[in-house]
Amino acid sequence: MSLEVEDLQAGYGEALVLRGVSLRAEPGELVAIIGPNGAGKSTLLKVVYGLLGARSGAVRYEGEEVTGTAPDALTRLGLNYVPQLGNVFPSLSIAENLLIGASSLPRASRRSAVDDLYERFPALAERRRQRAGTLSGGQRKLLAVARALATRPRTLLLDEPSAGLSPQAVQLVFDKLQEVNSDGIAIVMVEQNARRALALADRGYVLDMGRNAYEGEGRALLADPKVAELYLGARR
Repeated sequence: MSLEVEDLQAGYGEALVLRGVSLRAEPGELVAIIGPNGAGKSTLLKVVYGLLGARSGAVRYEGEEVTGTAPDALTRLGLNYVPQLGNVFPSLSIAENLLIGASSLPRASRRSAVDDLYERFPALAERRRQRAGTLSGGQRKLLAVARALATRPRTLLLDEPSAGLSPQAVQLVFDKLQEVNSDGIAIVMVEQNARRALALADRGYVLDMGRNAYEGEGRALLADPKVAELYLGARR
């Protein structure tokens, strides 16, 4: 099993945000996490990636308990994370961002890792000298994903990859994520565009008030009238 979260509780100060959340992501799966604002979705990713401590429960990665393990150590184990904001260095070029992303690899492997990314992301290769801060929203999101892939992860955590993007940019980002996933990299994605995320997902989780509300195959959740009524909004 690639990633397993069991009965996780966590929060900020006195406030408990996660109240016993569990999930799993098998190797090569795309897992979507949806739910209303304040449900604990982004907090869950932060705890999994060691950015926030767990009060109880466990995180296991490839059979090893990693609860509370530092992010850099998790990266070396094959797990990486793309936050919604602050995910690139805007004053640096695309090339410099990718080289920093590859810095956890052995020095001899870094250049080849970046060259592999230029093949996967030709739009970035064309602009490799351009400062990240001048990119469009969609291009910047692709750079953030590419920078995380520079570590050659087996599992990628993504927080709201479509947030703030135009419909065209959303399509570009989701197409690229499907391509990455089809290459065998597991993706665990918190996403505000719940219908789009569930349509792509092997498995989906609906969080509500810090707890698991629903779980199932992505398209099955999408077709569930109760899930649609409570979390997906009525179609007009």
